[in-house]
Amino acid sequence: MKHKFLFGTAVVSALLAASSPCASAKESSAGISSEMLGRLQSSYRQNPAHRALRNAIAGNSIDILAVDAASRNGLDTHFSHRVKSSGITDQKRSGRCWLFTGLNVLRAQMMAKNDLAELKLSHNYNFFFDQLEKANLFLQGMIDHADRPEDDKMVEWLMRNPLSDGGQFTGVADNISKYGVVPSEVMAETFSAENTSRLNNLLSLKLREDGLELRRMHAARKSARELASRKESMLEEIYRMLALTLGEPPAEFTWTRKDSKGNVVDNRTYTPQEFYKEYAGNDLRNGYVMLMNDPTRPYNRLYEIDYDRHSYDGANWTYVNLPVEEIKKMAIASIKDSTMMYFSCDVGKFLDRDRGLLDPANFDYESLMGTTFGMDKADRIRTFASASSHAMTLVAVDLDADGTPKKWMVENSWGSGANDGHLIMTDRWFDEYMFRLVVEKKYATPETLEILKQKPVMLPAWDPMFAPEE
Repeated sequence: MKHKFLFGTAVVSALLAASSPCASAKESSAGISSEMLGRLQSSYRQNPAHRALRNAIAGNSIDILAVDAASRNGLDTHFSHRVKSSGITDQKRSGRCWLFTGLNVLRAQMMAKNDLAELKLSHNYNFFFDQLEKANLFLQGMIDHADRPEDDKMVEWLMRNPLSDGGQFTGVADNISKYGVVPSEVMAETFSAENTSRLNNLLSLKLREDGLELRRMHAARKSARELASRKESMLEEIYRMLALTLGEPPAEFTWTRKDSKGNVVDNRTYTPQEFYKEYAGNDLRNGYVMLMNDPTRPYNRLYEIDYDRHSYDGANWTYVNLPVEEIKKMAIASIKDSTMMYFSCDVGKFLDRDRGLLDPANFDYESLMGTTFGMDKADRIRTFASASSHAMTLVAVDLDADGTPKKWMVENSWGSGANDGHLIMTDRWFDEYMFRLVVEKKYATPETLEILKQKPVMLPAWDPMFAPEE
């Protein structure tokens, strides 16, 4: 019996060793064996040019060495059609680009409509309510999905994304429609508004704790009324944290209106909602159409992303998926009519910050690394290599004699810089890295408006297209 036991132990040990991920490379044909490593080393060392490249890359930025010198010649900053900008803004160290973009579009309309020489809107005011609404969205989501186990996909997604400072256009539309807007001098920026990471971390930490408590209350068979009451007390704490860091939003304010020549027109007291209705008054919720270029899904269809919204009673991101050429037609029509647009893209790809230029020809990574990067736009989306990351204001297009776009320009929210804070993008870059555009319905094609009548295809909250702009 003793010998049988020892033999059995030896067999089991051998089997465990063979199946273990820590088994030696020689025991697994899928691992990197010493022989394979030798071949890899040899393939690198055989080329003497690799040593020179290695020496250069060791002490320099990859981007500096990958700059395509030929691409730096002949940057034309002329645009055949351009909407007049109203002054560059700076989101500082925050992810509020979506809000800056939305308010930049709105203030241009307000200035033109009311003959104003200048108008700056408070980002901090709307950001306060955005964070409060997102907190309520998360907490109510915890209540609504309390019956599901902790490893449920939706519960897990909520816990991973309790709150952020990023967002998209429907958040702008719902926020302003509900809370209005105020001039920047009425509710100025604070340190935490311009540097949001610590506040976001603390709010998220608190919300996750609160979410667990609500789930445990539900498991303990607390009533819906008790859960709602506890949620409100949790929101009181969130409101306090926001008021301490961002300031408390005003219920009303007094503002002096001056015309474009600087003459005082009137001095009145407004609520934020009254101010918005008088100076803008446009229907942000129903007057616009959201367009997407997502080649991974069928075009000419209406899509909706579940929980891709900023408030519980708000609208999910719902968009028409179109070929990029169709989106360009509507963008050009809007610009020609002096109307700027909410635009978002994958801004980090091939960006030359010094020149404010987005162009795939800016950097030749392939020659530097001796390889190719061959995925098209659809494959980049499928593999999470590219997605919408930043919102800006589309203000210009340069058309050739045939009406074909050569390049585009956006008003950015990174403060002053190249091109007076604007980014220029080649039409090729637009094709590859533009994702979202929001246009007024009067610029939408009849075919696009017809697609809006479809029942939307519902996509899950964790869809790759969910990623909020920052």
